[in-house]
Amino acid sequence: MFTKAIYATTLLSAFAVGAPAPQVPGYSDADFPVTVSQDTGAPATTFGPDSQVNAILTTPGTVAPLRRSSDLTGATSHGPFSGTATTTGAEQAPTTIGTVIAPLPPNPTATYYNADGKLQNPAPIPYTPAGGLGTNGTEPRYMVNSDFDYESIQLGLYQEWIELDLFNNGLAVFSEQDFLDAGLTAEDRSYIAFMAIQESGHATLLSNMLGESAAPQCTYDYPFTTVREFIDFNQKLTRWGESGVWGFINHLDSREVGQLLSQSIATEARQQMSFRQMLGLHPMPVWFETGIPQSWAWSYLAPYISSCPENTTRLAWQNFPALHVVNQANPNRFSPNDTADYEVTGNRTADPSKSTIPADESCVNLNVTGYACGPAIARNRSEPLSFPGKQVNLTWDVPGQAVGPNNSYVTSTSAGQPQFVAWVAQLNLTYTPLTLTGNNSGYTYQPASEVYEGDPALNGTAFIAITDSDLFLTPFNLSMINPHVVALGLYQAG
Repeated sequence: MFTKAIYATTLLSAFAVGAPAPQVPGYSDADFPVTVSQDTGAPATTFGPDSQVNAILTTPGTVAPLRRSSDLTGATSHGPFSGTATTTGAEQAPTTIGTVIAPLPPNPTATYYNADGKLQNPAPIPYTPAGGLGTNGTEPRYMVNSDFDYESIQLGLYQEWIELDLFNNGLAVFSEQDFLDAGLTAEDRSYIAFMAIQESGHATLLSNMLGESAAPQCTYDYPFTTVREFIDFNQKLTRWGESGVWGFINHLDSREVGQLLSQSIATEARQQMSFRQMLGLHPMPVWFETGIPQSWAWSYLAPYISSCPENTTRLAWQNFPALHVVNQANPNRFSPNDTADYEVTGNRTADPSKSTIPADESCVNLNVTGYACGPAIARNRSEPLSFPGKQVNLTWDVPGQAVGPNNSYVTSTSAGQPQFVAWVAQLNLTYTPLTLTGNNSGYTYQPASEVYEGDPALNGTAFIAITDSDLFLTPFNLSMINPHVVALGLYQAG
């Protein structure tokens, strides 16, 4: 479960094994010893059909449902919004019952316990234990079933649309040589293009579950200028996209919608892992993936949406003020501890780290075990991006900033005075004390909490917030932290 603890330790943990640098034109002297135990023979020199197999011409029996977006949408415009918002603020209900949700004891119906491993109740049919939801023979209805469902899936659709545009945009603005310089080949470009096609399917699925008010694709404002920065932004965006769904999926009223959504978000998880591999980061340095509330995912996403078409459906989720990690570790450096303050491409929460650093400080083209960070199946760093006990310097924005589509949403907080830093990673919520150094600045120390023995809770791309209290919460009720959040950010732990 989530742990509530306060840590200030200097323990340094790191990976120990390295991997070879990518093989790209002009690259030589790869440190990749190979031992062959038998004669492999001459390699193939001609390719084509050999043995023929029996086959017939087949066609689909039915016409496939149309997607909302074709594979290639052509040129799209990007950049910040320069107009004036005609509507401001999140979508509001006619009546709001309260300001916070009070903690309650466990649900009185949650009484089942099995001490002997035997079935406790009569089975409805052979080989089917009693219980479960949606197992009574009713026909599934794959549509949202409450305001909560609607706003959650609409948020997911906004996320799918930006991913569709983002992946295609990176392929459009960077040349083949740009990708080669980053260690990524034509096959990697094709892989990213396929991810964009996946997103067209995801956007269609979510649109169908919403109906005619499903949001369309918008115009976006991206923070990258190099391929490495493009990949870094992708791994951050897919991180909150995946975690945002894990946070709400089991709260949906429609379990049918949750079923299909889980089958799409499993692909999102693979995308996030792949982008980490392209950036030369360890692909999955955690034992469990994190779930975050919808307002967190929307706060990360909204600043990158420039504008949306008129009458686009608005969202009800909160936009929190941005929290900035001043000394955010730069994954492009072979020595992340030498990262300068604000070494990111802009001032938005999820902006990527700058890749345009001096060559003799970069890990991109190194062929040194433990320090190289070119694309690879897995990379281990002799010097980790961060470590427990590291001082983390923070600044945060004041509320009332215009963000999101058409600058029509406004950041807000209902929290009191900032006192703690909340670290949300894997299954854990860990608090550390915040030392204030100004009205909107302070520092804390990275915690050393563990999920289970041997599994440091904080690793990979994690979530960080300034709060006014250290409220004890667990993965299933984390959204109750929202009234206590002062500002919200991302932390690159590994």
